[in-house]
Amino acid sequence: MDLTAKDAFFIGGTWVPVTGREALAVVDPATEQQVSSVPAGTAEDVDAAVAAARVAFAGWAATPVADRAALLTAAADALEARTDEVALLISTEMGTPLTFSKAVQVGNPVRVLRSYAQILADYSFEEQIANSLVVKEPIGVVGAITPWNYPLHQVVAKVAAALAAGCTVVLKPSEVAPLSAFALAEVFEQVGLPAGVFNLVTGLGPVVGEAIAAHPDVDMVSFTGSTAAGKRVQAVGAGTVKRVALELGGKSAFIVLDDADLGKAVKIGLANCFINGGQTCTAWTRMLVPAGKYDEALELIKDAAAKYPVGAPTDEGTRIGPLANAAQFDKVRGFIEQAVADGATVVVGGADRPEGFDTGYYVKPTVLGDVAPGSQVEQEEVFGPVLAVIPYADEDEAVAIANGTPYGLAGGVFGGDQEHAVAVAKRMRTGMVDVNGGRFNPLAPFGGYKQSGNGRELGEYGLEEFLEVKSLQL
Repeated sequence: MDLTAKDAFFIGGTWVPVTGREALAVVDPATEQQVSSVPAGTAEDVDAAVAAARVAFAGWAATPVADRAALLTAAADALEARTDEVALLISTEMGTPLTFSKAVQVGNPVRVLRSYAQILADYSFEEQIANSLVVKEPIGVVGAITPWNYPLHQVVAKVAAALAAGCTVVLKPSEVAPLSAFALAEVFEQVGLPAGVFNLVTGLGPVVGEAIAAHPDVDMVSFTGSTAAGKRVQAVGAGTVKRVALELGGKSAFIVLDDADLGKAVKIGLANCFINGGQTCTAWTRMLVPAGKYDEALELIKDAAAKYPVGAPTDEGTRIGPLANAAQFDKVRGFIEQAVADGATVVVGGADRPEGFDTGYYVKPTVLGDVAPGSQVEQEEVFGPVLAVIPYADEDEAVAIANGTPYGLAGGVFGGDQEHAVAVAKRMRTGMVDVNGGRFNPLAPFGGYKQSGNGRELGEYGLEEFLEVKSLQL
């Protein structure tokens, strides 16, 4: 695991010295101690990276599809070979349990890289419509701005699709968890990705992020992060009328239908809410249960929540690690305190630190009852292991509550009759719904409605975000 302080950016196929002198600390959330640092990039660094990407674009766009696919496969192989090392790096920089890091934080990026190689084998970039030849071409230079909660997966979801489309990329990872992006740059260097096709600049959003979004030679920005930051990226990008794809916040609901196996539903719903310590934009943070089964559900949740021990990320039994940073630690505890002030009751957990954890950004996995629709904790994204359990009188009310936030990213439905559950899922105004525990599919489109963003990632839909469409009338 490489925790050495970084002092260069990956630009134009080489590691180049930074123009600024400031460094950004990388803190281990389990110990609250600095473990590394990365450079605070400047607008000049972004200019250099964009220039390199622009020079490389024509050659990469003309590279045969089979060759692009081969490089993505080689990158997947090289990253998979470093699974243990990169997983430990991610657990150290953002606190997720190591077993989860290996399976998901690194496993999903490997699968996504392979998926785009697979898609390219069959995808047609041309289509004949009557007397027109419709051609799908790479949009150009892509600026990718990514978050800290899935610091490698969110990068690869954008970069793999952009590279598959024939675009070149300038990446700004989150300054909270940037180290795995350096490992990815090393992978691309190792497999021989042409110079300038992938470029890495770290830094703060108001500096590096804004420079990317505003840059006239950046043709598209793909952003994942908070809704507030996404609105800013969209506003800045509008200055050059560039395409902006946004994957933003969520406040997803899990509707437990009256005919559901309640014990199984609670187990699945709680697991989804607490995944990655609740630091997941698609987490089902609102569990909607029939009013007549509300008390039974709370008892089942108490038992299920006891199986989520808090601990150090490297401990084998840990299911809830520390939150990623001090700001998130304060925010999540504040949400719990405000929920109680608003009338919610603590069924499990609470705002106090877990016993025995005086250091580190640890919070108790928390379940709240008596949560009123419209209250802060029911409406706003907490981004921590906090579940609100809400009773409903009938399915119409359940759907109304589920749809009653500004967000529409994900959700779930669980019921005894699959066809009926699918019908309820179709009524939810959200981009993704898991029915009866349906598994994550890296070939299916990922994205949301309303203030959860626009555009889609993963699969063919994710590829097409990075393509322009041209019609030739013959």
